[in-house]
Amino acid sequence: MSPESRKTRRLAGVFFLGWVLLNYPILTLFNLPTSFGGIPLLYGYVFAAWALIIGLCAAITGGRRSPGDTNE
Repeated sequence: MSPESRKTRRLAGVFFLGWVLLNYPILTLFNLPTSFGGIPLLYGYVFAAWALIIGLCAAITGGRRSPGDTNE
């Protein structure tokens, strides 16, 4: 399996993870009238899930450059 194929599969996995985390049934679990540090629980969850997705995408795509890559 080539590195590009592996990267594509991992990014597809992150997409589906984000789809599950930000989908209706999961969001209703955090739609409670409580707050954590002054932030409503639902807003904190959405921000944390969003940050996790961005972090995973950055970890997957921000790896080493190939030797022939001259774009800087």
